[in-house]
Amino acid sequence: MATAQSYLRPDIIQQVKRLDLKARFIVEGFLAGLHGSPYQGFSVEFSEHRKYTPGDDIRQIDWNVFAKTDRFYIKKHQAETNVDGYLLVDTSASMAYPPPTAVAAGRMTKFDYAICLAAAMGYMMICQQDAVGLVCFDSELRAFLPPRSKRAHLMAILGHLARVRPRGRTGLADALHKVADRVRKRSLMIVLSDFLDEPDHVIEALHHLRFRGHDLILFQVLDTDETQFPFTGLRRFEDVESRASAVTDPEAIRADYLAALQEFIRRYRDEAAGVRADFVQVDTGMTFDKALVQFLIDRQRRF
Repeated sequence: MATAQSYLRPDIIQQVKRLDLKARFIVEGFLAGLHGSPYQGFSVEFSEHRKYTPGDDIRQIDWNVFAKTDRFYIKKHQAETNVDGYLLVDTSASMAYPPPTAVAAGRMTKFDYAICLAAAMGYMMICQQDAVGLVCFDSELRAFLPPRSKRAHLMAILGHLARVRPRGRTGLADALHKVADRVRKRSLMIVLSDFLDEPDHVIEALHHLRFRGHDLILFQVLDTDETQFPFTGLRRFEDVESRASAVTDPEAIRADYLAALQEFIRRYRDEAAGVRADFVQVDTGMTFDKALVQFLIDRQRRF
């Protein structure tokens, strides 16, 4: 029988059919893993508290929490606690990698990983009475569900994500501009995408979102094939969106490919830091707790 923490592994969670159960199992496994870890305070901090910082009134320190965590936290005011969040999920065709044969063997597509991560974050936010909305996009906005804090609304979001199939061409920059134009209230924008779009255009769109006052957490979801490039022998590589292809020897280009990928990621990470956003690169082989810890760190810092 799978333990709570084993549900943090993509190969285990892939065996669960219902997305709502995937979200619950991921969150329960994550919270179980926090116990006794350097991040144990986050389960408290995420819900109603934030870390004490110099200048805070020491009378607001919650000594019960200090007794449990040996750390200083103060109770958040209601205005600090509740936030509108949007899950912005890339549904373009590039997110469907790897192909069905690999998925049948137990691997997760980038899209499946992204929606599991989105579902888990939505589940956590709803549990804390935050409002959560959903945006699905390829080259256009394909779904827009405004934020609500009801559990029934989360189920509507998860139901929509469970029905979506990746298709269409990537249009990350255009989608972010459209969201910036549409959402006027300051919100937390959680973007889940492979970010395989023209960086200059995407970076411009991120600046647009920040200009509107939104806070950003950016998750780049890549497949392990993309991050490790393990191919051998003469191969034909095909762009799933444009259908352009090329035949090459992977071993001859591996070093240059990996160097170019790291530069691509570094550019996004540096530019994200410039707009006070976190850029978190994950791959489909990583356990979900790594991304969720970063989510909690960033959310606590901003709200």
